[in-house]
Amino acid sequence: MAWDIACSQTQPALLVAPAGYRFVVQPTVLAGPCQTSLLFQIDGTIMAPDGPRSWPNYSNKRQWLVFYNVTGMTVQGDGVVDGRGHKWWDLPCKPHKGIHGTATVAPSSCDSPVAIRFFMSSNLTVQGLKVQNSPQFHFRLDHCQNVVVRMLNIHSPSLSPNTDGIHIENSNNIIVHSSLISNGDDCISIGAGSYNVHIRNITCSPSHGISIGSLGFRNSGACVSNITVSDCFIHHSQNGVRIKTWQGGYGSVSQVKFHNIWMEGVRNPVIIDQYYCLSKNCSNQTSGVYIHDVSYSNIRGTYDVRSPPMHLACSDSVPCTDLELSDIVLFPGADHGGVAEKNPFCWNAYGGNQTLIVPPVSCLIGGSPDLIMDLKEDLC
Repeated sequence: MAWDIACSQTQPALLVAPAGYRFVVQPTVLAGPCQTSLLFQIDGTIMAPDGPRSWPNYSNKRQWLVFYNVTGMTVQGDGVVDGRGHKWWDLPCKPHKGIHGTATVAPSSCDSPVAIRFFMSSNLTVQGLKVQNSPQFHFRLDHCQNVVVRMLNIHSPSLSPNTDGIHIENSNNIIVHSSLISNGDDCISIGAGSYNVHIRNITCSPSHGISIGSLGFRNSGACVSNITVSDCFIHHSQNGVRIKTWQGGYGSVSQVKFHNIWMEGVRNPVIIDQYYCLSKNCSNQTSGVYIHDVSYSNIRGTYDVRSPPMHLACSDSVPCTDLELSDIVLFPGADHGGVAEKNPFCWNAYGGNQTLIVPPVSCLIGGSPDLIMDLKEDLC
């Protein structure tokens, strides 16, 4: 009711969740268009229902707080958005990090809600909030444009499954900066249909790193371009900066820049994985997303020697091209326990080193491939 009243005002409106209060909010779609610009000030705590058994039977289990078709809105405050995800993470269908690391029932029965989702919205600012313990992604942008996200503090335990910090899909002209993310999956993930996305001054500690993908799932098309990631610190994470695609997809990833990234104890600091698979049953396929025009510069720090510092595994049928490496200095971490260091790995990766790289990368193929098959890039 408060949202409907604020949204219907003809003058700029203020909606407040005041400090000192805790609000349990049921799954809700806060829909526009509103008549005016709106400021949603969250200084108290907004909490989700306590787990799957408390979730209303009539509600979609894939989302909790949804802002739909909103333009010219700011969400800010010193408060907390708490997804209370612990009981969701303990569902038997979740990919637990147990002895075998596999779910016990089919993942199709495992729908879990995203904490905050903006859908088909534009000209947004989200700043200052703490978002914690989401059952799945903490913050998601779908079909949005002209968005600034800054000074967020996102937190969930390091083993909480599928709890991406910020996910961006089918969105453009997005800026994410000056935020701290600690979670159990990708710190920031960029999905298909996204372009003009700029990420800077992000601390990921711990996480699965900053990822483009996964793309091309179930032979789908994916187009991602003009992505910059700069001035970030990635600490004790499974990955650093990653591009991940499934076999069988199509489209392209291009105009990507990873610049000025500091790594500390990261297992896969620089990784392209075009054989992404969540099981051991993914068959080889003859098509793939075309990755080209990707630069890595001024990337420094330490890595976990159980994996190579650079892993550039490109598709058998669709090679990566125009990969540029410069000013990369990565040393094995001090706590490697006597494990032998692994050399950088490349497969069907074309590009070059602009400066001396540590450790040396001699596996890149110079020039361009003689023939690149039908890449379907014209769909992008």
